[in-house]
Amino acid sequence: MKFHVEVRIKLKKGMLNPEASTIQRALALLGYSVEDTDTIDIITFTVDEDSLEAVEREVEDMCQRLLCNPVIHDYEVSISEMEG
Repeated sequence: MKFHVEVRIKLKKGMLNPEASTIQRALALLGYSVEDTDTIDIITFTVDEDSLEAVEREVEDMCQRLLCNPVIHDYEVSISEMEG
């Protein structure tokens, strides 16, 4: 079965986010007043596996080993079975 995977990665609360700070300052220069600016990386891919549980295990391993740094990142994983 094929599964569509989406991993959303963002910095943990309290971590310095220079990209978000730059965006917030630039928006202010354009006359927009925004607060609590944050950035999120989204990684999507397809996995061919026998079960949802196998995909969950694989994706968790991917996140821990490569996709994010668990010390500074929080992440959410969404998995859906593809039809066809």
